[in-house]
Amino acid sequence: MPAKTVKAAIDELRNAVQSLENAIDGRFDRERDFGEFEGEVRRVNTDRSRLAQELDQSQFRANRLEEVNREVSRRLVTAMETIRAVLDR
Repeated sequence: MPAKTVKAAIDELRNAVQSLENAIDGRFDRERDFGEFEGEVRRVNTDRSRLAQELDQSQFRANRLEEVNREVSRRLVTAMETIRAVLDR
């Protein structure tokens, strides 16, 4: 019986070592997946920051174009009034 007990203990030890190796492999896989996830989050945040900056720049340009448009409109009205005044004389 002692031989079977030793053999059983060795088998249990092998199984325990195999379970430990599987757990370690699983942990490495999860760590790798987590690292990839973190990298993707960083890329998304970088893209978000870039897009926010581009949006701010576009909004600035739109506001500037609106100001220029108002100024051109004002000048056109002034020019039309001047032309009407000249024609009315």
